[in-house]
Amino acid sequence: MDQSKRRRGRREGDGRKSYRPSLGKERSKRLSLCLIGMLPVLVVHGGAGQIPKERVEMASAGVRAAARAGYAVLQGGRSSMDAVVEAVTNLENNPSFNAGYGSVLNVKGEVEMDAIVMDGRTLASGAVSAVRNIANPIQLARLVMEQTSHLCLTAGGAGQFARAMGMPEVPGDSLITEYARMRWKKNLAPNANPVECQMGKMGTVGAVAVDEDGNIACATSTGGMLNKMEGRVGDTACIGCGGYADNRAGAVSPTGHGEAIMKVTLARLILFHMAQGMSPEEASDLGLATMKERVEGLGGVVTVDPQGRWAARFTSTQMAWAAAQGGTLHFGVFSGEDVTQGIGDPADG
Repeated sequence: MDQSKRRRGRREGDGRKSYRPSLGKERSKRLSLCLIGMLPVLVVHGGAGQIPKERVEMASAGVRAAARAGYAVLQGGRSSMDAVVEAVTNLENNPSFNAGYGSVLNVKGEVEMDAIVMDGRTLASGAVSAVRNIANPIQLARLVMEQTSHLCLTAGGAGQFARAMGMPEVPGDSLITEYARMRWKKNLAPNANPVECQMGKMGTVGAVAVDEDGNIACATSTGGMLNKMEGRVGDTACIGCGGYADNRAGAVSPTGHGEAIMKVTLARLILFHMAQGMSPEEASDLGLATMKERVEGLGGVVTVDPQGRWAARFTSTQMAWAAAQGGTLHFGVFSGEDVTQGIGDPADG
């Protein structure tokens, strides 16, 4: 029997209890759950946008599996960095998402990927951009952080570093799904809008976590924008845009239109507000509202603070997300949705 408990925001006249905090004059299509003082905690997202109806359950199942995998690492006493990398690796290996296997294609029909990790204890970070032939860019980003004095390696240089580190290369075609190839062909039409197309497919993936020692980390990985120009690099590989972690404030992993996220340095903007005393929900809402107001950008974030309070917020139509804390798994896709079940319950309820 499905033990899940569902809570949704009130629909007019349906008599159900509301679970949507007020946003004042504007409502952001998002959900947050905050549990204070419960460590460890991990929150993942599978990308903001409009998920095709037939792929909603795949997206939800994917983020739930990733959250369970990352949380198991935390329960084993390992670090928040280990946990976010495990969660994102899980998502990169899932063809439902735009990262690793399943990445969208550039204008030439090829896969180029970006990824970033950041350690909130030391502010160490590592990133890769426009990488090819790597099954798990998030693991390469971690190697950049741990084995070099640099923050980001790109394209051929990142590939050379991967070979030097003994990371196996894979054929480029092995990262391409039939779904990604279909989307690429469909959007080669001269009148296709790459931004609209990007918001209509499975998205960027990311995770934030706080471990038992109170150390915070983030990880984000993406195949980028559908039918992008060759060599295009978006927000993900840019520190403060595609991710940021600081033990003194929290961690953020964003998703959405990369150029818009870069213009407002979304991850760092949200943590700035949190450092001024805002909760993860308030800061996430304000950051997303700023991006929408200033550059007409839609997107979403998962955010966590040092006390273990967390938020999953989005202004897009949907965002697949899941959070693990206190032995409970929370997840959702639609605005105002929160489903809860035990971490040890069967993976699909």
